[in-house]
Amino acid sequence: MWELPAPYLVFLGDTTEPAFAKTAFGLRDWARERCVGEWSCGAATVTAGLPVLTPAQARDRGARGLVIGVANFGGVIQESWIPSLLEALESGLDLVGGLHAKLNDVARLRAAAERLGRRLIDVRVPPARIPVATGRKRTGKRLLTVGTDCALGKKYTALSLTRALAERGLEVDFRATGQTGILISGRGIPMDAVVSDFEAGAAETLSPDAPSQHWDVIEGQGSILHPSYAAVSLGLLHGSQPDVLVVCHEAGRTHLLGHPEYPLASIEETIELNIRLGRRTNPAIRCAGVSLNTAKLDGTAARELLASESRRLRLPVADPIRGGPEFQALVDACLA
Repeated sequence: MWELPAPYLVFLGDTTEPAFAKTAFGLRDWARERCVGEWSCGAATVTAGLPVLTPAQARDRGARGLVIGVANFGGVIQESWIPSLLEALESGLDLVGGLHAKLNDVARLRAAAERLGRRLIDVRVPPARIPVATGRKRTGKRLLTVGTDCALGKKYTALSLTRALAERGLEVDFRATGQTGILISGRGIPMDAVVSDFEAGAAETLSPDAPSQHWDVIEGQGSILHPSYAAVSLGLLHGSQPDVLVVCHEAGRTHLLGHPEYPLASIEETIELNIRLGRRTNPAIRCAGVSLNTAKLDGTAARELLASESRRLRLPVADPIRGGPEFQALVDACLA
């Protein structure tokens, strides 16, 4: 396992779509103490609201690494980023990436890192010798966040629930399954980098046997109804064997992000299909409620929508970031 070179300078590349900067936002919101500032290049329009610093300025303020805060389609390292990444290395920063494309596979970066004695750390590398899943029922309690789409709150929901359970005095661990969660927690398995035959086995490894009252809150990935990413969602569902599901959705989103030709599945369909497929490895699986991302609504509209959706679905519906009694009701339902 790598030792991550915190604190970080967060790199936003030339990103113009906020949804692709979810790694930067996740670090800002959940590991702010490890973020010295942000930096971008080219025609970037997205900001995480951190101090804007060059690599040299960040190094002077104590930064040890530059983290790529972008999760773009295909997980590629853009050619336009290379000069900026080289500048970071020259300024004394290690590079940390979580994309499908590996920093160590870029010859110019590898040569510069070797010359300067810097590290290139790729966190989207699964551990060696992951076993094939057994389907054996494990001890302990497990909660999995699932979604109607990508990039709408599964990680934030899992982190919020982890914190809420800990505040209630329960033994609980956040189990990271994606690059941002791993960068926040310092551990985990990047599920979308695991060979498909070992996906469920990786999920079993991630949440092993535990004391009967211990909770693992597992960060979901993708959507089981996504034309591109359903495979990782299903493997994670089967291997996690969750006792409890929390379904995540963004208010107002009608089509899959980046796929306007695909209407979003309903919350009800998402619940039904995840329960039906999840019963294969845990017949007692249940849905505790819905995490509704209301970031685009004002406070009054958000509270009204949470209440109306809760009545319609007959389940607790909450926005974990807003908190309040709705979120406490969701936590109660998870523990019921």
